[in-house]
Amino acid sequence: MTLYRDAALKALIPHIRDDDIVVAVYQSCFDWLALNPRALNYVAVGAMGQASSHGLGLALANPDRRVIVLDGDGSLLMNLGSLVTIAHAGVANLYHFLSVNRVYEVNGAHPLPGADKVDFTGFARASGYAGVHGFGELAPFASVLPQLLSTAGPQFIAMEVRPGKPYPRDYAYIHSAQARAQFRQALNRR
Repeated sequence: MTLYRDAALKALIPHIRDDDIVVAVYQSCFDWLALNPRALNYVAVGAMGQASSHGLGLALANPDRRVIVLDGDGSLLMNLGSLVTIAHAGVANLYHFLSVNRVYEVNGAHPLPGADKVDFTGFARASGYAGVHGFGELAPFASVLPQLLSTAGPQFIAMEVRPGKPYPRDYAYIHSAQARAQFRQALNRR
């Protein structure tokens, strides 16, 4: 496996439109904020397991915008039912990227229960996502992004990743009123 999370996120950046909403949690959030700070980054840290549910709400409320969810495997395990809810809602504008490293990275890299057995693409497929994809290498992941992001969702993209370069964990910002105000103002600018 040679897919580093920061390399995957860097490959995604050129495909993010100005009006896309990006919902990111935990380490993916910290990496994303360092790599692509923007007003329409919705930070859902502090709500472990809720990125997919928050993404669904934003996708339903903003059907004319793409919603990109940058989730973590430990986080998703806390809310697997959201996969079925998202698939049932049939949100064509939701793209669910999952960083799979099989540990609770931000909380000390403790292993996930059943880490060597859990099949996240299997969960998404069984839940009824419109498309389910898995990647462990950068080149195939990067090459499919334009097509994937132009295909009706909900799309599920599992990325078997290694951490990559460490980025600052700015908890003060992600928990700040400033982060929420900035997002709210950008969301309502239309």
